[in-house]
Amino acid sequence: MTQSRTHNCNELRMANVGETVTLAGWYENMRKVSKNLGFLILRDFYGTTQVVVETEEMMQQLAGINTESVLNVTGLVRERSSKNANLATGDIEVVPTEIKILGKCRYAELPFEINHSKEADEATRLKYRYLDLRNPEVKSKIVLRSKIVAELRQRMIDHDFLEITTPILTCSSPEGARDYLVPARNHPGKFYALPQAPQQFKQILMTSGFDRYFQIAPCFRDEDARADRSPGEFYQLDMEMSFASQEDVFAVVEDVIPAVFAKYGIYKEASKAPFKRISYTDSMEMYGSDKPDLRIDLTLTNATDLLKDCGFEPFKTDRVEAIVVTGFNASRKVVDKICDDTFVTSGEKAYWFKMDENGELVGGIAKFLQEKKDEVIKTLGLNKGDFVGLTAGKRGNALKGAGTLRKLLGAAAEGHMKKNCYEFCWIVDFPMYEIGEESGKLEFCHNPFSMPQGGMEALKNQDPLDILAYQYDLVCNGVELSSGAVRNHDPEIMVEAFRLVGLDEEAVKSKFPAMYNAFCYGAPPHAGIAPGVDRMIMLIAGEESIREIIPFPMNKMAQDVMMGAPSTVDEQQLRDVHIKIDIPENK
Repeated sequence: MTQSRTHNCNELRMANVGETVTLAGWYENMRKVSKNLGFLILRDFYGTTQVVVETEEMMQQLAGINTESVLNVTGLVRERSSKNANLATGDIEVVPTEIKILGKCRYAELPFEINHSKEADEATRLKYRYLDLRNPEVKSKIVLRSKIVAELRQRMIDHDFLEITTPILTCSSPEGARDYLVPARNHPGKFYALPQAPQQFKQILMTSGFDRYFQIAPCFRDEDARADRSPGEFYQLDMEMSFASQEDVFAVVEDVIPAVFAKYGIYKEASKAPFKRISYTDSMEMYGSDKPDLRIDLTLTNATDLLKDCGFEPFKTDRVEAIVVTGFNASRKVVDKICDDTFVTSGEKAYWFKMDENGELVGGIAKFLQEKKDEVIKTLGLNKGDFVGLTAGKRGNALKGAGTLRKLLGAAAEGHMKKNCYEFCWIVDFPMYEIGEESGKLEFCHNPFSMPQGGMEALKNQDPLDILAYQYDLVCNGVELSSGAVRNHDPEIMVEAFRLVGLDEEAVKSKFPAMYNAFCYGAPPHAGIAPGVDRMIMLIAGEESIREIIPFPMNKMAQDVMMGAPSTVDEQQLRDVHIKIDIPENK
């Protein structure tokens, strides 16, 4: 060891008995037995060691020291009379001859008990993150993150990918989210943007003749927080391959990702290659989502024709979706909560009924179904004891609600969810275009840089809403890990693709000048993907919140409460970058 210690606090064993050692770490706690006997626990990054104080003088010395102070302990290793089998160092203890204070904790009371920091409210944990990270349980997730990133990096190198870092200061680009802008001091009135993704740079690398690129890429998007999305910044395993098809990308990902999940995950079972491929349309129709949780065996049934004329007013609409659940005998309280949660999550109401042991339709909306009871039972394939959950509305709304209801029912119903595994799938064949909800005009559905299936001929001759793209999402346990695509590397096809959404060639040149010009010098076909590192680690660690696996996360309002960011700056700093603040007063 180096500096002021000979061993760490997880290193000493019976073989060290009789040795004089020096340890350094945090004073975790002290169990005082008498004025001349106490049991001190010393903790460092690696673990803990018991230090037995046996003199009144040393007990008095420690009496004035607050817990969480950093101590240097020199003493003799001896065998413990009362061993602790749950502790790596539980067979020994250290009897100190000297204790020094290396770093004094000046506060007698801590904002929370270190080993129970996860029980504190999130705001306090984030403000005192340096204390929170001392908790071995919290620290272990950051250690796990480091191991996973190293494993991902090595596996990519083993596949002959070259790690290349791309710029952080770049130009603003329409990527689908708000940019973080940085004023340019030497160019008054102009701004850099932090990259939402290295999309254009990695495609330009392919055009530059690099065959396989990757990086653990930082990305910056001014988005609101979610449980599976950190505001501000995140990291992704960004990769791109020249002369590659969709299947080439799939082959690399299917070799790299599941092995990491199986090695480090809380579940030791992960999907084997090839992953299931599901078209976007089929996924929406079967699961009500483009990120289905395949651990759940429930599927949707289009019950529109069956139920639209049953007399129940909400079913007189475009779409009615049904989910049949066998063996679900939940109480009315549980069913009502599932319906309430469906509405809170999706904004769509859920309805229900069930078939009792006498073969009758009962509960929920059953009274509207009595006249067509036999048809309902036959069409939905019902058996005694079956439960049916339903949603209704416009097609997209009904499917969205049913997708949420399916997940809630799958988690609540016995035997319908395989919980201890990682189930991967590919969602493929996304629509190239859609009609924007706000604009009412034709817009790109997923990624404007994707190659349309059918190329120029499809763009020229097909209804834009019928054109599919070589776009794909990687999904695991109902969480979207990544989006990717075969890229549109042909300038002529690119111009035509953008023309359909109202942007002419000059607009394409002005918005994407570097990439467009690079493609005009001969670009290879290429494809890529970028699985989210934070989301992968969240799933691997079994955490519900992404903030648990990020060393210094922001809160839900994109604030770093530990550092006090964002913060105000002084007038001179603003003048240097030619910025004037004009915030209207609240009235």
